[in-house]
Amino acid sequence: MANNTVRTRFAPSPTGYMHVGNLRTALYAYLKAKSKDGTFILRIEDTDQERYVEGAVDIIYNTLRQTGLLWDEGPDVGGPVGPYVQSERMGMFKEYAEQLVKAGQAYYCFCTPERLEKMREEQKAGGAVVGHYDGHCRNLSQAEIDEKLAAGVPYVIRQKMPKEGVTSFDDVVYGHIEVNNAELEDQILIKTDGMPTYNFANVVDDHLMGITHVIRGSEYLSSAPKYNLLYQAFGWEVPTYIHCPPVMKDAQNKLSKRNGDASYQDLVAKGYLSEAILNYILLLGWSPKGEEEIFTLEEMVKIFDESGISKSPAIFDPLKLRAINAEYIRRLPAEKFREMADPWIDQAVHVEIDRDLLCANLQPRCEVLGEIPEQLDFFDAVVPYTTDLYTNKKQKTNPETAKQALEALLPLLENLADWNRDAIFEACKVKAEEMGVKNGWLLFPLGIALSGKQRTPGGGTDLAAMMGREETVKRIRAALELL
Repeated sequence: MANNTVRTRFAPSPTGYMHVGNLRTALYAYLKAKSKDGTFILRIEDTDQERYVEGAVDIIYNTLRQTGLLWDEGPDVGGPVGPYVQSERMGMFKEYAEQLVKAGQAYYCFCTPERLEKMREEQKAGGAVVGHYDGHCRNLSQAEIDEKLAAGVPYVIRQKMPKEGVTSFDDVVYGHIEVNNAELEDQILIKTDGMPTYNFANVVDDHLMGITHVIRGSEYLSSAPKYNLLYQAFGWEVPTYIHCPPVMKDAQNKLSKRNGDASYQDLVAKGYLSEAILNYILLLGWSPKGEEEIFTLEEMVKIFDESGISKSPAIFDPLKLRAINAEYIRRLPAEKFREMADPWIDQAVHVEIDRDLLCANLQPRCEVLGEIPEQLDFFDAVVPYTTDLYTNKKQKTNPETAKQALEALLPLLENLADWNRDAIFEACKVKAEEMGVKNGWLLFPLGIALSGKQRTPGGGTDLAAMMGREETVKRIRAALELL
């Protein structure tokens, strides 16, 4: 495809949940394309059938849709360079490998598994690089090759690496890199079953799809020289490489899908917002130019520049994610927060309460939606508690003063004309003034009586307004009996 448009791709393997490192690659590829009015392509690389997970393709689709990373070309929407599923492109790869054989850039290798195993044992004994193919079939005569092909001897096609000199390439993040060609193995391009290896199919597909910028993890840096030699062997233009630092669990360990580390699906299930997750992932290894760190996807498109990507590994910081998520929750319109909180409230509350008032109290205090249920365990029934809970140095309360406070509040609340938060608070405030005590002295015991907890989403008058008069009076009576 000969044009100057930026074309990036996200090419995941359907092997399970969407790991945060994968989602970051998708985000950066999307932002690079969209920041230049380019094209973002989704390609499913499903040739590794041993690791294929049923339903994983749907997970890829759903994750990208939920985060707003919508593709311009892909398996479901089509495009000019399809198909966009690698297993549907299998027929052509062998033809490209045969082209390299004819050009002297690749060769047939007829080595048996037994011979390769023996080679590895000898390498181990001799101190050589274990597993590097020794080039046994590299210089077979044409007559030998024809004879083996005619006899149906199984073979692979290997890339013929130069034995001298260096292969160099430039990466946007890591700069100029050179590798001694003597260190490069004659990698397999086509396996004995005629299927391409990942490394070969990747290069051919990127070329045929006109990919201008390849964005991927830094673990592929070591493979880049092999990819470059393939591009050069075909006479194709090499794309711009943008290798991203790894996302680490800690200083020693990478985040890993195989180890069950945080995936996008896990975080959503815990009550993190999609927008907050995406915002946090943006900052994993990339720095904005100013102080602001909260960005919508549209804002990300405007400010993204790959020069902000760091070489250093990014440590996954759950506390930073929580802080960003809390900020997103605080910025939600009240009705949107109520809509998102309701399913979590349903897990804990099975009685009628004023949910709008509850959510008004929850929203400024909530960091992760999944932590809502554990805060509401008292609405169905008071959590069992002991009277020492009424002791609070700051409010100057203890069980004796609590009894006095609740005895004063009971008739007041039983006979209150208007039952709403403001009316309840105003009546209690007047009562405190009459008694010559501070509001906290009177209202702290009310919160304990209604919940059996010292920390609740709202003070005593808010809880009373949420629960209603009947339940409030009932719980105050029960508290007085306990005292």
